[in-house]
Amino acid sequence: MVEHAVTTPATALPRSKTPPGPRGHFPLGVASDMQKDAPKFLLEMNRQYGDIVRMRFAFWNVYVLYHPDDIRYVHQLNHKNYNNKDFFIYHMLRPLFGNGIITNDGQSWLQQRRLIQPAFHRKRIAALSEKMLEGTLAMLERWRTYEERGQAFDLAEQMYHLTLCNVGKTLFGIDLTEGANDFEQTFIRLNRLWAKYFYSPFPPINIPTPRNLQLKAGIRHLSDIVDGIIQEHRQSNEDKGDLLSMLLMARDEETGQGMSEQQVHDEAVTMLNAGHETTATALTWTLYLISQHPEVERRFHEELDTVIGGEAPTFEHVNKLTYTQMILEESMRLYPPVWLFGRKASADDEIRGYPIPANSVIFMSPYATHHNPTYWENPEVFDPERFSTDRAATRQPYSYFPFSGGPRQCIGNVFAQMEAKQVLATIGQRYFLRTVPGHPVEYEATLNIRPRYGIQVNLERR
Repeated sequence: MVEHAVTTPATALPRSKTPPGPRGHFPLGVASDMQKDAPKFLLEMNRQYGDIVRMRFAFWNVYVLYHPDDIRYVHQLNHKNYNNKDFFIYHMLRPLFGNGIITNDGQSWLQQRRLIQPAFHRKRIAALSEKMLEGTLAMLERWRTYEERGQAFDLAEQMYHLTLCNVGKTLFGIDLTEGANDFEQTFIRLNRLWAKYFYSPFPPINIPTPRNLQLKAGIRHLSDIVDGIIQEHRQSNEDKGDLLSMLLMARDEETGQGMSEQQVHDEAVTMLNAGHETTATALTWTLYLISQHPEVERRFHEELDTVIGGEAPTFEHVNKLTYTQMILEESMRLYPPVWLFGRKASADDEIRGYPIPANSVIFMSPYATHHNPTYWENPEVFDPERFSTDRAATRQPYSYFPFSGGPRQCIGNVFAQMEAKQVLATIGQRYFLRTVPGHPVEYEATLNIRPRYGIQVNLERR
């Protein structure tokens, strides 16, 4: 892998200088501009102003970093100065996620990560793949009705339902099939309400406005579901070998402490929501992109036939699907499920010759960096070959970061990619997916990049 310098330029600017950026509008700065299409707005700011942009977003001075060296600096090389806990977006999410592994920081976060990490060990993931396969095959049985009737359906809805049920079975040892639609519809509503709150973060959530009341109702509903799952586990009084059992029984190797009731709740809520949302989003866009590119689709099916044949895709098969992995990675380049990462500076710093005062907010957008022609030739073109071994070896570190990076890299990224490839393989063995002509396909940037109107498809038997 090619190494790149991460220091600021030798001719650093005077300390009084600030990065260029848009003036924004009173009173919320660029928030209203971002609300229209935030990922593309951030990409356009990169084109206009360069590798670091300063802007006023609502109540905060925000520094947007685009250069891979600077993203690496914040994520990895000086990560201790850039925390999650005080980042305002995570304050907004804390009513639901509490102090789970996404919203926490510092020593307590490190302890939580140590307790959770064994659940995502490679051997455990291999064992969980059988349960995921069962869920995908059950979904394909339900799809036979669509096939026989020649009936279109929403691919996105199916993927969210599938990944939620998979997370329920693999990480919580419970069947969520009956309640999955209710859970997902509640989560979608919360997603959109949080997006509105993000761009207009007032009044505070404790003020009983209609929006805040809806947010609180949705949060209570999802929290009640998780509390019910935890209670069922406690009543069974057995180790089911899943993540929730591990959370209830875990003890930190260094301190001997287990998790409090609230910690277990917060981690369970975090894993149930985050554990299905990003994978479902990645699967939806990947299947859509395959259907739009005949040569990619041909090579995808050719690999499935060569590696798997007519067998059910196992963990061992999935690890050999190199072209499928390339397709998935290119899909997440074009449509990164998480389009924005953020941090807050704990102390004064300097990036690219500009002073970064303590308490400054940092934005880093995978979407913007993934679509930058400096790092990606013809960035709007879907080309899985970008992720071939030879081309990937020359790629600049952190020009691609769909799972964040550094110590806070997504703890479930291997789990998510394994699940995604197994689902892709299982569907691809049986069907071609054909999008319905005239149905609009565009994204909306809430917490994730979802298809705004879903993706309507018909099935064609291979």
